[in-house]
Amino acid sequence: MSVHLKKLSVGSISIDNLRSWHYRAVAQGRPIIHPTRNWPRRADELLDGGCIYWIIKGQMMVRQPIADMIEVKREDGRPACGIVLEPKLIPIWPRRVRIFQGWRYLEVADAPEDLPQTSDSEPMPTELASELRELGLL
Repeated sequence: MSVHLKKLSVGSISIDNLRSWHYRAVAQGRPIIHPTRNWPRRADELLDGGCIYWIIKGQMMVRQPIADMIEVKREDGRPACGIVLEPKLIPIWPRRVRIFQGWRYLEVADAPEDLPQTSDSEPMPTELASELRELGLL
């Protein structure tokens, strides 16, 4: 059974801003690794289809599949967990979230749905999707 993580995207101001950080890492031939001090106790569940649900400006806005977990070194030389992420960002229905430190588990049943795709497989703009949802068309 799978589980997800909720995590603040510190310094990000938008999904595009987060995406550009990831593109830079990939362009330099580096994997996208998010270091965290503690190793998740539910690592096996996270590796079974789990994602990080990124919180940007107080809203859970996008998810990113978790590919692996590796041991990395922190700046002070102590070991940490490196969460290896797929380069794909998948926009979700935005949801307000209280700010917290670190990360929190997110059960599959509680995870927001992905935003609908347009005909060219691009995610629908959030504002348009919200309006259509309010009108009962989505």
